[in-house]
Amino acid sequence: MYLADSRPTASDAAPAHRPGRSPRIAGTVLALGSVSLVTDISSEMVSAVLPLYVVAALGVSPLGFGLLDGIYNGATAVVRLLGGLLGDRGSRHKTVAAAGYGLSALCKPALLVAGTMPALGAVLAADRAGKGLRTAPRDALISLAAPAGQRGRAFGVHRAMDTAGALAGPLLAFLILRAAPGGYHAVFSVSACVAALGVLVLVLFVPGRYGPAALTPPPAPRTGTLTALLRLPALRRITLCAALLGLATVSDSFLYLLLQRRLGLSAGWFPLLPLGTAAVYLLLAVPLGAAGDRIGRRRGFLLGHLVLLAAYALVLLRPGGGLPVAAAVLALHGLFYAATDGLLAAATASAVPADRRGAGLALVGTGQALGRFTCSLAVGALWTHWGPTTTLTTMAATLALAVLAATPLLRPPHPEEPTP
Repeated sequence: MYLADSRPTASDAAPAHRPGRSPRIAGTVLALGSVSLVTDISSEMVSAVLPLYVVAALGVSPLGFGLLDGIYNGATAVVRLLGGLLGDRGSRHKTVAAAGYGLSALCKPALLVAGTMPALGAVLAADRAGKGLRTAPRDALISLAAPAGQRGRAFGVHRAMDTAGALAGPLLAFLILRAAPGGYHAVFSVSACVAALGVLVLVLFVPGRYGPAALTPPPAPRTGTLTALLRLPALRRITLCAALLGLATVSDSFLYLLLQRRLGLSAGWFPLLPLGTAAVYLLLAVPLGAAGDRIGRRRGFLLGHLVLLAAYALVLLRPGGGLPVAAAVLALHGLFYAATDGLLAAATASAVPADRRGAGLALVGTGQALGRFTCSLAVGALWTHWGPTTTLTTMAATLALAVLAATPLLRPPHPEEPTP
């Protein structure tokens, strides 16, 4: 249906390796994976309890939670482009990423004193701004460390390590709440300590530059970098596609709330719902990343959203009992992430010159974040006025239309265009 998304070039040539053996994963990828693993333990501890903390402990309405969830998912867009541009300038990807990880780490203890909607919104915005600042420089380091034909696999390894943290975080939060029911502040305190450890691992073990950039820093981004990037047809289509599909991607927090309400699951088990998603993501991130290298990363990205549509349909139809349906939905949710997250970054990296890799990744990520921010606001408003069933039905129909609209955007490049 689509062409494969990568073709090795002289600047991205794969290092030699023995035939018949899988090439080794670069140390930079493994080090960044370790940082993400530790950081995600911290972040997912908070994410696992945040919906119940906001709705049950603070008494916030679904519309209010939609606003907070939109901030949580959309605040990354505010600084994502800045992080990409600063990282490209003088190849300072590690420095900018460290600043982003540090900002998020500082926000974790601030949750202990954020007891009102405005204060909580400000802390969450700062935390997600840190994520936005670090994401593009981090992914740029991964893409520069991996050969062009194996970027899907490299991003899959990183995402698998990241997801191992996402698996451990909710479990740790669950254990803390079992030991101290209602102890949300205990969760936030442990999360702060773990986040500080992630920053330390980054500073000590991640190299500042990789490959050619370690010898000769790339030139500073030219004036009008973003405008020039948008003139690249492949990158322009990927950005538009990511934003369009983001508009119909219900956030994890809302999906778990919908799942709990529709299936009547106990609130005590709520922190464990992300574990199902994370477990499947962990198992499939590497094989689906490698498959994307072979069959086309953009194809995998689009098919992953069809899997998400199946998850929406399963929640709406509710065939059979609660737990089996919940397990199936979480499996589809994890499959969606495994088929889309790393492949989107790998496809983007192959469509952007090496010296503007951070800015290109940031541009696509910003489009996706803005789409998901808008989606969270819409879901909160729909839920408040028409309830969860109508909300999910509307989002399922929107996602189906978005997939149809995105299909021509992911067509193979024209002969006169560079193959991404």
